[in-house]
Amino acid sequence: MCSYLSNRKSNSFELMILNEIAVSPDTMFSKNDNRPFMIAGPCSAESEAQVMETARALLSADIDLFRAGVWKPRTRPGAFDGAGSVALSWLQRVKNEIGLKTTTEVASAQQVEEALQHEIDVLWIGARSSANPFSVQEIANALQGVDIPVMVKNPTNPDLELWIGAIERIQEAGIKQIAAVHRGFSTYGESIFRNEPYWEIPIELRRRMPSIPLICDNSHICGNRVDLASVAQYALDLNYDGLMMETHCHPDEAKSDPQQQITPQAYKELIGALIFKRETTDDADFLKYLDEVRAKIDELDLEVLNLLAKRMKLSEEIGLHKKHTKVSVLQVARWNEILEKAKDMGRERGLSEGFISHYLSAVHQESIARQAGAKD
Repeated sequence: MCSYLSNRKSNSFELMILNEIAVSPDTMFSKNDNRPFMIAGPCSAESEAQVMETARALLSADIDLFRAGVWKPRTRPGAFDGAGSVALSWLQRVKNEIGLKTTTEVASAQQVEEALQHEIDVLWIGARSSANPFSVQEIANALQGVDIPVMVKNPTNPDLELWIGAIERIQEAGIKQIAAVHRGFSTYGESIFRNEPYWEIPIELRRRMPSIPLICDNSHICGNRVDLASVAQYALDLNYDGLMMETHCHPDEAKSDPQQQITPQAYKELIGALIFKRETTDDADFLKYLDEVRAKIDELDLEVLNLLAKRMKLSEEIGLHKKHTKVSVLQVARWNEILEKAKDMGRERGLSEGFISHYLSAVHQESIARQAGAKD
C-alpha cells in the first residue's frame, strides 16, 4: 500500500472522525439556487502557463470546479498522454493562488495517492477505468478512509450495470459524496456524436439511484464545438445536476481533443445563454393542469397495455399453430413488412423512426418469446 494512504489508514481515531464529519451526498454536486454545478477546464494539463492562463480566465465564469487531465489514457500509443505527476503542482497553484477547487482523473492507487498529496479536491474515474471492475476496485481500496468527493464516468460501452457497479464499489469504500458523469457511449458506425448519449441509460440510472447527482460531460458526447450548447440544454431540460465542459485558452493548439474544447470566453457566453429549469413549481394552476393531463396519459397507457396483452395472446395462438405445422417462429419477410409499414404510419403521425423501431423491436422480441414458448 502506498505510504500516504497507509499512514491515513493506520490511524483509527482519524478514520472515526472522518466518518463522523462526512458530508451528505448532495452537498458538493447539487444545484445551488437552481444553478447547476459547473465544471470547466482543459482536457489535458499541458503546461503550467496554459493551466494558469485558463484558470484565471475561468475565474469570472463562477465555476465550481476546475478540471484538467494529468494522466491521459489514450487509445493508441504515440498520442499525448498527459504531463504526468508534475502537473499536479500546477493544479495546486490553481487552488492556492486563484482559489478554484480542482479535479483530475485517476486510474490507479498510485495516482490516487499522488493526487491526495497535492490536495486535489475531487477525483474522477474515467470511462475506460469504470469499464474495468479490477481498476475500480483498486481505486476503491486506495480510497478507504479518505474523505474526498468522487465522480464516476459511464463506461465506454452502453452497460448500465457496469456503471452502477463502479459507483457501488466507491460507495463501499466509504465515500459519501459521489456523482455520476454521463459522457456518452462508444458505438460503431456513423453518428453526429463522438459518443452516443443514449439518454435512456442515465435516466434509468437516476431512477435506480436517485440520490446520486448526475452531471453531463457534453464535450465528450459531442466531440465538436457546434453541438455543445444544444446538448448542454437538453441535459438541463432532463434536470441534470451539473455540466462538465472542456475549455482551453488556445483550443486549436490543444494537444488532446482540440475540436471539442472552447475558450473561456466562449464558455461564459454558452453558459449565459442556457436556460436553467426547476424540477417543479409552486404555480397552483399549472400543477392542476399537469395533474389533469397526467391522468389522461395514465388512461392511455392502460389502454396501450391492454392492447399489448391482447396482441401477445394472438402471438401465442400463432405460436401453437406454427408448432403443430412445424413452421419456424421467425418470419423475416413478415417482420420487415410490419416494421416498414409502421415507420410510414408513424411518420404520418409525427412519430420518429427511431422511436417506432425501438418500440416495435421490443414488441417483436416479446412476440417471438411468446410464440417459442407456446404450450398446448
